[in-house]
Amino acid sequence: MESGFFDKVEDNAAVRIWAETTQQEKGDSLTEGYVSELSDFTRVSVTQNNLQEMKEIWAQWDDEVKRLFYCHYGDLPYLLDVKIDERLFRALVQYWNSAYSCFTFGNVDLVPTIEEYTALIRCPKIQVDRIYSKATNGPAFSKKLMNITGMSEQWVTTRIKQKGDCRCIPWRHLRDLILAHPDVKKRVDVFALSIYGLVVFPKALGHVDEAVSDLFDRLSKGTTPVPAILAETFRSLNACRRAGEGRFIGCAQLLLSWFHSHFWKIEKVPYRVFFENYSPLKELAATPRRDDITEENWMAILQNLQDEDVEWRAPWMVPDEILYRCGDFDWVPLLGVWGAIGYAPLLALRQYRSRQFIPPTHGLAQCEFVFAGNNYKRRVREISNAWNQTRRMKKFAANPMVTLEYDQWRIQRINDNIPTPDQEGPRSMEECLRPTPSELEIVRHDFERKGLELEKRIEQLEEEKMQLGLDVDVQKLEAERLRKGKNKAEEDLDSLKTDYKKLRRSIRTAGLGKTSEQWRQEVKEEKSKASQWEEKFREAQAREETLKESLVESQNEKERLKMRVTELEKSLYQQRARNSVIELKASQSKIEELKGNIEELKVALQDRELQLEFLEINNDRLNEQLHQSQEQVRNRDYVMGEALIQVRDVAEHLQTLAVQADVLSLKYESESDKGRELAWLLRQVKALSIRAKPYM
Repeated sequence: MESGFFDKVEDNAAVRIWAETTQQEKGDSLTEGYVSELSDFTRVSVTQNNLQEMKEIWAQWDDEVKRLFYCHYGDLPYLLDVKIDERLFRALVQYWNSAYSCFTFGNVDLVPTIEEYTALIRCPKIQVDRIYSKATNGPAFSKKLMNITGMSEQWVTTRIKQKGDCRCIPWRHLRDLILAHPDVKKRVDVFALSIYGLVVFPKALGHVDEAVSDLFDRLSKGTTPVPAILAETFRSLNACRRAGEGRFIGCAQLLLSWFHSHFWKIEKVPYRVFFENYSPLKELAATPRRDDITEENWMAILQNLQDEDVEWRAPWMVPDEILYRCGDFDWVPLLGVWGAIGYAPLLALRQYRSRQFIPPTHGLAQCEFVFAGNNYKRRVREISNAWNQTRRMKKFAANPMVTLEYDQWRIQRINDNIPTPDQEGPRSMEECLRPTPSELEIVRHDFERKGLELEKRIEQLEEEKMQLGLDVDVQKLEAERLRKGKNKAEEDLDSLKTDYKKLRRSIRTAGLGKTSEQWRQEVKEEKSKASQWEEKFREAQAREETLKESLVESQNEKERLKMRVTELEKSLYQQRARNSVIELKASQSKIEELKGNIEELKVALQDRELQLEFLEINNDRLNEQLHQSQEQVRNRDYVMGEALIQVRDVAEHLQTLAVQADVLSLKYESESDKGRELAWLLRQVKALSIRAKPYM
């Protein structure tokens, strides 16, 4: 496009022709054959600073001080009330498309824009095209803090700390300064610096980074912080996606507020946006959000997001002109506080309620760099110069909201490794948004269910144990009865043997009283009886063996049941111990938090001790001054006493002179003019003596 269009608003049709031509000539951000190095899942941490103290300080300020803050720094305090849904945020990160600097949800591309973030922050002092650029030879960190806080160099220098590779100032020192500074404007400035360091750019937890103070120092000159906020948001998302893990150090509160503005359909007309005092960030912070949606359900919702599910233009956004490129860049470069990146607003024209056409994206994937090394200064100057030649376009609303060429390009576009839409029966949004119990509730319900099962099983085993005990008693009685029968059989056998011996003896002594046939028959009968008794004895032994085996099996079964009961009791104990461990971990985290509070209280106590020592020194100095004053008073009293004595002497002398004056006045009053004059003087002396009487 011609250079004459610099800093002018261009026609939508002309920009569309330029964009499609540029895309055809240069190609996209990723080309055919690109192999993504991004992991399938990114484990991101959204650990934030504890903002409770800042909330309390803000709540203590009156309306006049708050209006002063709004006038200079906009609606940033409402970020303190924005709740961070970590499950939503972790799901959101999975869909960050690093190659195009946008979120890609299925067939939908969304990206936070400069215009949207500017509308959210709502700061009246900023100039939208006056961007922050890292100073190459700017003032030192201590000088910036002195300028912001109004404190001495010694105060600032002693409180600067080194955190890793950067220098910071701890929040606790800024907090004490906010509470004690006599200048209201300085209190507001330090509070705003704390929001930028702890909420907007939370790199070092509990500290404000040096780079943040450099940006903040420029705000008073009308510099807009929005490009820097977007730059560090995009850069942190890129870093987490490329590493597969990491901590997000952008402004999560602003990003989630922006997301909710586009995700939830709003049926009412947002007429309040035209009110002068309307704050979209305040309304978003006060809007209740569901926090019971699991990360898996969020992933399913975002993975299958359709055009009709998106509120393309945020309800609080009143689009006018669209910043779509700067200088020779085909998109908008962004300078952050630690590095630079770029994004293409033409990717998300529907967010301005304008018709979407093919955007130029060549070079986006390679534009990011950090502020380190020797070459970055030249690139920073190039971007700064490009922002002196901003290009905007008029929005154009038409149906359909996308061109046919864009639909075809969007299908063929090569993306980075992001989850693709589920082709096999995606779950409905209503199903995904169905409330689900928390992990703790699930664990508790499982524990209770297993506990009930174990209790039922233990009761069942106790009943079986009791039944087996009864069976064992019956078997013991039966064994005792058989043992008695065996003893009786043995006694009968012994008696039979004795009778047999007696019979043999009697036969020998009696001779042949009977015939051989009779003896043979009798012997046969006796043998038969003996065989029967032996058979009964063997049967008794067999039954005894059977009972013994049954008794052994019963005892073994009893031992097995005892072991099973022991295992179940051990399992129950482990379940209870696991629950105790969960509670112990929660207690430990609470203890760690209390330890942190104790450390802060110790520091505060040390500060108070220093103040007390200072007050004691002042008290000693005042006592010394009081002693000197008392000594001076005593000296004055002595001088006054001497003066009074002299006054009394003079008064007595005047009385003597008065007596003499009476005599002389009578003597010289009528002799001559000199005499009369002398008499008049003597009367004056007498008058003085009368006035001096009270001093005698």
